[in-house]
Amino acid sequence: MAVQLLTPEGLFAPVPYHHVSVSTGTRHIHVAGQIARDAEGNPVATGDLTGQVAYSLRSTARALAGAGATFADVARLRFFVTHWTPDKYDAFIAGIEAVRAELRIPSPLPPVSAIGVDYLFEPDVLVEVEAYAVLD
Repeated sequence: MAVQLLTPEGLFAPVPYHHVSVSTGTRHIHVAGQIARDAEGNPVATGDLTGQVAYSLRSTARALAGAGATFADVARLRFFVTHWTPDKYDAFIAGIEAVRAELRIPSPLPPVSAIGVDYLFEPDVLVEVEAYAVLD
């Protein structure tokens, strides 16, 4: 496997992700920000952070598969969440958990950043997911 996930001793814990990934492959896959839009561009799960996280991760999985990768090959995930406040954490994590088994998302996750932003692609978009994967 081209990606090794680890959390060195002494780093902040517990968190639902690893702090470090080590990649040794030659094929690098960068997935552009995926949002809750169907194949025709129609909004999905409007107003529902949990639903949008789940849908965006499904789209991320489709993008990875198009390059021959899966979430097992992901070295880093980056989430952008509109108007982030700590009370949104449970809904955010629920979106990940809703698709974790279906998409075979590792637990703990690869290194993750969750970045609060004011605005994304359109006003109804609550979350955007970027992924970076490495293959041998």
